[in-house]
Amino acid sequence: MEVFTSLSESVIFGKEAEVKDQIKALVDSGANPLDIIVSGLIAGMSVVGSRFKNGEMFVPEVLMSAKAMASGIELLKPLIAEEDIPTCGTVLIGTVKGDLHDIGKNLVAMMLESARFKVINLGVNVPAEVFAAKIKETRADVLGMSALLTTTMLQMKDTIEVLKEEGLRDKIKVIVGGAPLSKEFADEIGADGFAPEAASASDLCKKLLGI
Repeated sequence: MEVFTSLSESVIFGKEAEVKDQIKALVDSGANPLDIIVSGLIAGMSVVGSRFKNGEMFVPEVLMSAKAMASGIELLKPLIAEEDIPTCGTVLIGTVKGDLHDIGKNLVAMMLESARFKVINLGVNVPAEVFAAKIKETRADVLGMSALLTTTMLQMKDTIEVLKEEGLRDKIKVIVGGAPLSKEFADEIGADGFAPEAASASDLCKKLLGI
């Protein structure tokens, strides 16, 4: 919708202050908060995702856009019942035990949110048992694990083994990513998919969930 075009552009260019001002003006004018999220914020972030995938935007710009979108959603959340916000599913995401890298993982989380997934970010250094407990608690649709060190990659295999032991493996799709990983490694440890970079993670999740 045309009324949301300038808001989308502010998200694309990472103008956080302008996003907040525009949202306040839209709310004051009687615009539906859910429409503002879908047609303004998410629409803008979808453009960012496409440009990032095509090499037209880079990580610092994407982070600024995501921060602008997130601050806009925070403003609107109190005006909307959480169950009314459209979602493609829930993704549990975290960096495995022993690994403290989170820039790539956080970028994936932002891309997933812009693709209308609910993301539960568990942070870094997450043990297999915590992943399993959170899957039970949240009933997430997808588990995304990240590792940037060759020494921590095998924690992904350990986590999948724990999921099998707990009877959870068949209830969730598992995707993995990180610089030292490959599709061959993902297949070897029994993951459902491998995302080579942040922009492809949301497409992979949609494919695995049949969306």
